[in-house]
Amino acid sequence: MKIYNLPQTIKAIIFDIDSTLYTNSPYAFEQVDCQVRAFAKLKGITSAEARKMVAEYRKQFATEHNGSKVSLGNTLKAFGIPIKQSVKWRKKLLEPSDFLVYDERLVEELSLLSDQYKLICVTNNPVLPARKTLDAIGVSRFFPDIVGLDTCLKSKPAAEPFLTAVELLGCAASECVSVGDRYDLDIALPLELGMGGILVGGVEEVYGLSSLLKSF
Repeated sequence: MKIYNLPQTIKAIIFDIDSTLYTNSPYAFEQVDCQVRAFAKLKGITSAEARKMVAEYRKQFATEHNGSKVSLGNTLKAFGIPIKQSVKWRKKLLEPSDFLVYDERLVEELSLLSDQYKLICVTNNPVLPARKTLDAIGVSRFFPDIVGLDTCLKSKPAAEPFLTAVELLGCAASECVSVGDRYDLDIALPLELGMGGILVGGVEEVYGLSSLLKSF
């Protein structure tokens, strides 16, 4: 876990979902690969060729942007796949309940956090599969609002999803903390907007978040 510029007054926490509120390597892979396979079918190429295209684009992007990562939605957009198509694929293909189960420890942790802070999710998945994910791990009730890929048709690290979350929360960006597993997508832009940031390596580090925030 790495902590960046926590505000003196924290009123809200903005959570990423995937690989933040759960840790599940098979589902993390499938979320990407099901879309890559759909892209391959659309382009009339093999899945292996599509995976290679995605990997090479991401590698080149990192080389040209000081090692920064690029989202799958923006990667596919570079190949001529509009965000709206990515949204359709994700709504159709993602079934989190096939991979994820109820997480009692996370429920207990978010119950503690929700007593102190407003909570919201900002994700690069559409709202429907995001809500299904929260349902599968048992924490949907803590997140009345989700800002998804279909909310702004912008993929993190665009500013619009985070600014929309701040508006829904009804507080200032300087009173928010963004929590996620990818610095380039979940932390860097919120810091520029004046938020705090907490980079986690998975849900195991989220379990201790309430204790961590009490110490600041």
